[in-house]
Amino acid sequence: MMQVFHYSRDLRYRSPYGAQPAGEHVRLAVNVKAPGQTIIEVTLCYTYGLYSFYSGEIQLEPLRVQPNDYQTSLMLPMEPGIFFYWFRIHVENEEPFWYAASPKEDGTGQVIRANPSATDPTKLSGHVFRITVHDPQLRTPDWVKGNVMYQIFPDRFARDKAWTPERMRNARPLDERIHHDDWGAEVDFVGKKETGYLAMDFFGGSLNGIRERLNYLADLGVGLIYLNPVFMARSNHRYDTADYRTVDPMLGTNEDFRRLCSEAADLGMRIIIDGVFSHTGADSIYFNKFHRFKDEIGAYQQIEGQGRSPYYSWYSFNRKGDKVYYESWWGFADLPSVREEDLKYREFLLGPDGVARHWLREGASGYRLDVSDELPDDFLRAFYKTVKDENPDAYVLGEVWEDASAKVSYGSYRDFVLGRTHDAVMGYTFRLPVTEFFAGEIDAYELNNRLETIREQYPAEIFACNMNLLSSHDIPRFITAVAGDEDPGDRASQVKIRLTPDQRETGEKKLLLAYLMALTYPGCPSIYYGDEIGNEGYRDPFNRRTFDWSKTGSELQIMISQIARLRRDHLVLQTGEYRTVLAEGRHLVYMRYLKDGMQASAHSDETTVYVIINADEKAWKPALFPQCDALQALSGAVIMNGDVFYFGLKS
Repeated sequence: MMQVFHYSRDLRYRSPYGAQPAGEHVRLAVNVKAPGQTIIEVTLCYTYGLYSFYSGEIQLEPLRVQPNDYQTSLMLPMEPGIFFYWFRIHVENEEPFWYAASPKEDGTGQVIRANPSATDPTKLSGHVFRITVHDPQLRTPDWVKGNVMYQIFPDRFARDKAWTPERMRNARPLDERIHHDDWGAEVDFVGKKETGYLAMDFFGGSLNGIRERLNYLADLGVGLIYLNPVFMARSNHRYDTADYRTVDPMLGTNEDFRRLCSEAADLGMRIIIDGVFSHTGADSIYFNKFHRFKDEIGAYQQIEGQGRSPYYSWYSFNRKGDKVYYESWWGFADLPSVREEDLKYREFLLGPDGVARHWLREGASGYRLDVSDELPDDFLRAFYKTVKDENPDAYVLGEVWEDASAKVSYGSYRDFVLGRTHDAVMGYTFRLPVTEFFAGEIDAYELNNRLETIREQYPAEIFACNMNLLSSHDIPRFITAVAGDEDPGDRASQVKIRLTPDQRETGEKKLLLAYLMALTYPGCPSIYYGDEIGNEGYRDPFNRRTFDWSKTGSELQIMISQIARLRRDHLVLQTGEYRTVLAEGRHLVYMRYLKDGMQASAHSDETTVYVIINADEKAWKPALFPQCDALQALSGAVIMNGDVFYFGLKS
């Protein structure tokens, strides 16, 4: 009976492991057994490129010591891109067949009767094996690797000591705004009668409020703070930028930002900010649709015939009679799209005194690029180069929701993890399987497989800096997603739903376990503000409720702090290698180890740490670790230096 096998995650079949620098030599092998039959030919088929592709074939030779193994060594392309490969097997008296990647996407393959071919490479990634080929000069900031990130939605984290209702209202008074005097009030989801919902309610959180809580974040084990937009804007989320060079008056001043960055640095923390460069606000200096910026002629005013605007070329207008139309982000009229190819816009952002350099000089340590997968690759490369020219140690994080190594958009693969546009991307590919696992939708095998797919395909430098999140401003809170009722879909229903006491108890246990995983897994784990105290809520605006400071000191918050500090204090949990030990049912066990300290049986080795996740609703005693007592339901443990640290909440 014919047997064919190739496993991309096993060094016997592919070496070296994972993504590789351009020009690196790679050995590829396939095992072919055909008892009683003559194997005529085993061929490696390949195609490579990024925007355009080239194809070829290599006849494989059997190994003398292992004649069932056919192999070749080849030099990967010299340009960053994707290398796809599969095998063709020809046995005497039979038609040739092909061996390509399994639909399980677990590194194994399957026999198929049709050639995957390379006629449309954008459809290959789910059907063939692939190697990410990255820039050999790829280096990411060491300070990010293994650090603990804390994401803050600035209006909802903390008011400063000087806050007053009057100051909040007078910061930038607009008729459509709603101001909450009560910090604990429910977020608005209706808006004013005259306008409807516009995300215009404010609680008065500020940069100084964050600065006054820096000691809390330091005690939590945080080393990197990611701020959602801080530039002047009309809305509370501030993705509708009004002025790229000015901190929103509701949040404070540019001087407040400089002071925040300085005092954070004194405590060993750095700050990155949201860069929103695919669109601006309609209510902005640049577009000025509502004529609120009296000293500026915006692009909209020029199309209305009210003068010439230096920003007109940034936007795409169309006029039909008296009606003015313009391209906007996803059809939202308040978010006019920017033409990133416009050279005046690029100079404004990327010039010697442009916006990108300005905020690095003010104290920021990098950018999170909003919807970076909607920005052109050449723009991303130019932005990345500008940032690195200003500060080689700055961090560029991109918003990409899918597997960034093989995402297709605008008709081609994208230059996201090849070392020329980002240091890392947001780990939604971490968040989704982890959420599904703790919600009981997939088992540990599938969880591990999906995480291993990303580890295999991302360059090690980028994987070590990836933002591994569980919650964010764009998705439901993790605790609600894994323990709450199904999302009813509309905001009027969402606002009424809270976790029941039983759901809350189970949800907190799962939340703690998920953070145990995130905070011990390779990458840069992110805590979304309020997760550590169990903030709940469906999609925005309910995932953007205020931080309840009365809940700090809870058992949940203390345990998450303990795990974060464990990571902060131990190099092996920051940058150690990774290996899965067990992924079965509701149980996941993995090890982190320093390269010279991998001893799978030496549990007391100080260079090796084991993490045990019991996501079952009953106790479990891992047979591999007799020193670890039976783990209670929904609990975990870290075994380090012979000590066992338990993490679980009391029922």
